Amino acid sequence: MKCLVTGGAGFIGSNLVQALVGRGEDVTVLDSLATGHRSNLEEVADRITFIEGDLRDRDAVARAVAGTEVIWHQGAMPSVPRSIEDPVTSFEVNAGGTLNILMAARDAGTRRVVFAASSSAYGDTPTLPKHELMPPNPLSPYAADKIHGENLCRVFSASMGLECVGLRYFNVFGPRQRPDSAYAAVIPCFIHAVLNDERPIIYGDGTQSRDFTFIQNVIGANLLAADAPDAPGEVMNLGNGSRTSLLELLDMICAACGKTVEPVFEPPRAGDVKDSQADITRAQTLLGFEPTVDLAGGLGHTVEWFKNSGVFS
Repeated sequence: MKCLVTGGAGFIGSNLVQALVGRGEDVTVLDSLATGHRSNLEEVADRITFIEGDLRDRDAVARAVAGTEVIWHQGAMPSVPRSIEDPVTSFEVNAGGTLNILMAARDAGTRRVVFAASSSAYGDTPTLPKHELMPPNPLSPYAADKIHGENLCRVFSASMGLECVGLRYFNVFGPRQRPDSAYAAVIPCFIHAVLNDERPIIYGDGTQSRDFTFIQNVIGANLLAADAPDAPGEVMNLGNGSRTSLLELLDMICAACGKTVEPVFEPPRAGDVKDSQADITRAQTLLGFEPTVDLAGGLGHTVEWFKNSGVFS
């Protein structure tokens, strides 16, 4: 099968590319390398087609999409704080880039697009766990852009003959997720700090909780979403269905690293939500999705990757 992974040099995208290559698929990657890294694709570089291009460039998108059966649209400007600092670029990449992908897919006769949506769509509503019938409540431009992408996918599924599936990711983590950015996610930042005997930063009091989801679970769901017959036109949560506070997370990471450190507390960041937890019933029903790696197991794999990669030591 000829397929495209946008954002394929990023954390989630590169893990997905590796899984697809392992299945013998004909994989093209479209990535601007704004946040992705060619080094993430070193193991499969001679077995893929790589196009360096921007989602905002319709010609580059059309070249990448041509002849594809399935597109996994992972490409994005993936950060709540960054979107607050630069909402225009966030919209152009996340919303406009998604529209470019969908239009090119429609014109090329692509069968299905699997869209990387976000749990940030739920905002800070107190109801837990979050389920897909809850009204969106975005607190950041990034969240609003991702909701816009979901709505575009629904329109193209309903009115333009293009099968689209949206997967709302809940705090994905694992190997290849980088700590060396002002916008880096909490788990790689915590692991990097603990391994280097530094004090990790917690924004807020640390009682805020998240549904941390290991990358292997997310890749499995993406593969299922390419063929699930009842999934087109739907958006569904991808998580473990549980939640862990940042203080509990730090304790688990310290245990996995065999070290003890105390955090530094700083004021909460704009756009961050207090608690998040996925109801994964819809993904279980429509995809046959079941998480296979829990948080503790995923942290163990991720810590070992950090130790062995030597990239961030």
